[in-house]
Amino acid sequence: MRLLISGGGTGGHVYPALTVAAAIQRQAAEKRAPVDLLYVGRGDSVESRLAQRALIAFEAIQVGGVRGLAPWTALYNVWRAFRGVGRVRAMIRSFKPTVIFATGGYVSAPVVWAGAAEHVPSVIYLPDLEPGWAIRVSAHWATRVAVSFPQVQQHFAHGKTTVTGYPVRAEFFNMNKIDARRRFQLDPNAPVVTILGGSTGAHPINQAVITHLAELARFTQVVLIAGRNDEEWVRTEADRLPADSQARVRAFGYLDEDLPQALAAADVVVARAGAATLGEFPALDLPAVLVPYPHAGKHQERNAQFLCERGAAIQIENAALNDELVPMLKRLFDAPEQLPKMRAAMHALARPRAAADIAALLYSFEVRE
Repeated sequence: MRLLISGGGTGGHVYPALTVAAAIQRQAAEKRAPVDLLYVGRGDSVESRLAQRALIAFEAIQVGGVRGLAPWTALYNVWRAFRGVGRVRAMIRSFKPTVIFATGGYVSAPVVWAGAAEHVPSVIYLPDLEPGWAIRVSAHWATRVAVSFPQVQQHFAHGKTTVTGYPVRAEFFNMNKIDARRRFQLDPNAPVVTILGGSTGAHPINQAVITHLAELARFTQVVLIAGRNDEEWVRTEADRLPADSQARVRAFGYLDEDLPQALAAADVVVARAGAATLGEFPALDLPAVLVPYPHAGKHQERNAQFLCERGAAIQIENAALNDELVPMLKRLFDAPEQLPKMRAAMHALARPRAAADIAALLYSFEVRE
């Protein structure tokens, strides 16, 4: 198997790609068959850092976004995407992949286009419940599209999709709440809320939490993952709390390997509604209070709506955070029957075999050669 991987911009695109890559490597080891991986993404990016840390060969191309930019900037970036096709075609001729695996983000579009031009099959995985710009413009050229839930199939041609679930890192399915709380030196018998805004943080969430941090610390322990931009400010504000409140707060800028433990320690999570929400929270049976990012092309609102309709989450609008966050958490902790119902609803959405199923789909192209 020779697998070319692409996807980037956020961890929600990169982590599924790396999770499937790890499943491919495990299956290759079981089969005692060689596997070669190449990741194509933007230079100096989240995908370059994570791919190289996973010891996957990495090649960079120059691309840019389109949504929310000035028209001339968007047009320039479209031109860069088309120019990137030639660069990727050269990579394909050199690497000779069996199949291409793309997980979205604008960097993946020229990779899928180049694969079609070179007659290399490709599988797109859509992490969200609605396709973004990159997947919309490249799905026509893909061989197959893997999706997390049957409801997503409506966005693609009949017969083109395979429902696999969201591929989640294996460690999310192996977490223990007691061990996770011990990792962060939390009281094992007191409630815990973990609050995060994605890989880059979410300033409005951080502002609402810091404004009410003393009140939060009175009725719950708080694990706050603020993002690197707000890390220093959040730590400074947390250090101003009285000593007894400080003992109930853990503030971080960013967590990677320890993120599963930070989530597993919680009774409820407060988060944006990015694609990872659909996989990681169900894997941990973790009830959620979701605050969709209002400038994400409605994708996060759709993700939040999906979980809320199934009783697994509650939604708060970004503009209402300051007024509603603390009362909402109080109501959840004061109604002990609600959190178990939300946990059961999240559990029903988990797909532990998602990564293995996508890996099997990719391996099916090796059989066709």
